[in-house]
Amino acid sequence: MTPTSSLRGIHASLITPFTAAGSVAVDALEELAHAVLDGGATGIVALGTTGEPATLDEGERRTVIDVCARVCGQRAATLIVGAGTNDTKGSVAALAELAAWPQVGAALVPVPYFTRPSEAGVLAHFSELAANSPVPLIAYHIPYRTGQALSMDALRTLARTPGVAGIKYATNGIDAEAIGLLGDLPPDFAFLAGDDLFVSPLLALGATGGILASAQLLPESFTELAAAWRTGQAQRARTLGHALARLSAAAFAGPNPTVIKGVLAAQGRIPTPDVRLPLLPARSDAVQTAMRWLADAAGRTHPADQSSENHPTPCVLR
Repeated sequence: MTPTSSLRGIHASLITPFTAAGSVAVDALEELAHAVLDGGATGIVALGTTGEPATLDEGERRTVIDVCARVCGQRAATLIVGAGTNDTKGSVAALAELAAWPQVGAALVPVPYFTRPSEAGVLAHFSELAANSPVPLIAYHIPYRTGQALSMDALRTLARTPGVAGIKYATNGIDAEAIGLLGDLPPDFAFLAGDDLFVSPLLALGATGGILASAQLLPESFTELAAAWRTGQAQRARTLGHALARLSAAAFAGPNPTVIKGVLAAQGRIPTPDVRLPLLPARSDAVQTAMRWLADAAGRTHPADQSSENHPTPCVLR
C-alpha cells in the first residue's frame, strides 16, 4: 500500500489502559488493538490525545508503541503514532526515534500549541519536521486545543508540503476551510475527520477517513459508516451516522478519554477506568448514558454490509 492509501478508512485512537497498581495494562492494550482491527478498522493510533501521552514516562510510551507495533505487524495494519510538541527541535528528535519501529506508517503531529506562531511559522515547523522525519506526517489541526487557527491558504500549502501525507481535522464543527479543502483535495493527501461527532457529514463531503476515539467502542459501526458513504448508500449512512453521533456525544460528555475508559472497564475489556491526574474518572451516570447509546448504535450495525474496500483483507486476517 502507498502511504496515502494506508491512511484511508477508520483509525481507532486507542486509550492507554492501566492496571490497579497504576502501570500500563499491556495485555488489555494488545487485546483492544486486535479487537478494533477485528472490527474492520484500517489501523490504530498510539499515543494520540486519547492515550494520555503527556502523563506517560518514556518507558511507558515505548511500551505502548511496542505493543501496537507488534499487533500491526501481525495484522498488516496501519500504525500511526502521536509525536511532537510546540518545539521544532524537540519534535525532530521525537520523530527520529520512530525509526526504531518499522511498523510505524505515519506520525500524528499537532500544530504548534500555546506559543501560537504565525502561519508562516507553522508551515516552516512542518516543513522542517517532514524533511527530517523517517515516516510521513499527519498534521493534527485542532485549534480549540492549540489556540492556532489556519487559513485556507495555509491549509493548502500544508497539503502540498512534501512528507505531509494528511491532516487530522478537528475544528469542532464543519467550517468553510473544511468544505473548501475537501472541494479541491489533492489526490495524494488524506483528509481524516478528527471530531467524532462530525465524522459522518465530513465523510459525506469527501473525507478519506477518520481518526476517532469512539471507534474503539464500536469499530464495526464506524467502518460500516465509512463504507456506506463511499459506496453511495446515503440513507443507510445517515441512519447509522445519527446513531454514532449520539454515541460520540456521550463518549465526550467528560474529558477525553474518561468516559471511554469507563465504558471499556464496565465491559470488562480493561482492568480499571483509571486515568492520570489532572484527569479524574468519569461519573457513573455519564458512563451509563454512553453505554445506552452504544447498545443503540450496535443494534443498527450490519457488519455483512461492509465493503472490503474499507479494510483490505490483510488488515483483518490473524
